[in-house]
Amino acid sequence: MSFRGLRDADPLDTSVLVLQDRHRSHLVDTEQFQEVLHPRQQMRAFLGMWRMDPRIRPYVIRVGFYGIYRLGHVIIDWPLITSLVERWRPETHTFHLPVGEMMITLQDVAILLGLRIDGPAVTGTSVLDVAGLCVKLLGVIPPDEALRGSAISIRWLCQQLSTPAPDVDDVALERSARGFILALMGSFLFADKKGVHVHLCFLSLLRDFTHTASYSWGGAVLAHTYRELCQASLDRRRGISSCITLIQLWSWKRLHVGRPDFGRQAAYPAPPFPHAVRDDDADIIDGDVAEDVADVLPVQQGVQPEGEPGPALPLGCRWRVPLTRVHNPSGVLLLYRDQLDAQTLDQSDGSLISESWLTSFPIFA
Repeated sequence: MSFRGLRDADPLDTSVLVLQDRHRSHLVDTEQFQEVLHPRQQMRAFLGMWRMDPRIRPYVIRVGFYGIYRLGHVIIDWPLITSLVERWRPETHTFHLPVGEMMITLQDVAILLGLRIDGPAVTGTSVLDVAGLCVKLLGVIPPDEALRGSAISIRWLCQQLSTPAPDVDDVALERSARGFILALMGSFLFADKKGVHVHLCFLSLLRDFTHTASYSWGGAVLAHTYRELCQASLDRRRGISSCITLIQLWSWKRLHVGRPDFGRQAAYPAPPFPHAVRDDDADIIDGDVAEDVADVLPVQQGVQPEGEPGPALPLGCRWRVPLTRVHNPSGVLLLYRDQLDAQTLDQSDGSLISESWLTSFPIFA
């Protein structure tokens, strides 16, 4: 789809991009829209409230969310997120750049976040017996002030389940682990508009950790992120929720705009865990992903805080080190707009959507 940049935001072909009169780029073109989107993610607050008990770590690893926990809080560059949202088109579910279209894929989710992308879809009902579900799976009944419809307060979960007693049995530890995973979902993966509640429909999927681990959580996160990008790209939205870290890590990996430098990393103490890839896999870090996702994630074990071997950590953890901005300024919306407008083919990692790739899909897709 032809696109001339935000300086001339109207598409050349309006037969597909039919929402231009409601799109954020329309207001940018008329210089009426210079606001930065407001944050809707509370991962930092969650990590400050809830320190994982070592006894529930095996459950978090078993479900497949340990990499998300170790990735932790990444400082969000909100002008960068805003500039990307301005180029997201809900009609095609792609970022439109002067050099072509780009998109976040399941492969990106698996490599950057370490989430499973195959298996049963994450589905369920939002009509719940809240009291019965919480008693059975969490061992507590939330008061009315801790609920907002079928969503529960993350802070209340922390107060009730973050410090299991020293002599509790496995059932109590499983309940604490469910609370931790549920709060992690609401703070990072499926953040709502305020980032302080999480829907209890996810709790019903945590009954059996073996079944929980089989779900395509990466597919659910990507679908939720797409939905939020579509809504935020329209001109009346002032915020965006969902997994914002995924959007930023994808941009740092795929584009040069706003990407921090590892520059003076050696001057700092070594990070408490290695990357999820070997040093000799430079093509995975700096170029095209040349291996299948299943071959990338398990290549090296992580290290748990106690020094015991742990699961492989996602590629996103490579940015969990001190970063510099010597060669790439950050935090300036107008600069990001200009840089994306001036994007060239050699400044992307080759993940542009090609005509041959599009024609490979069947007609019904």
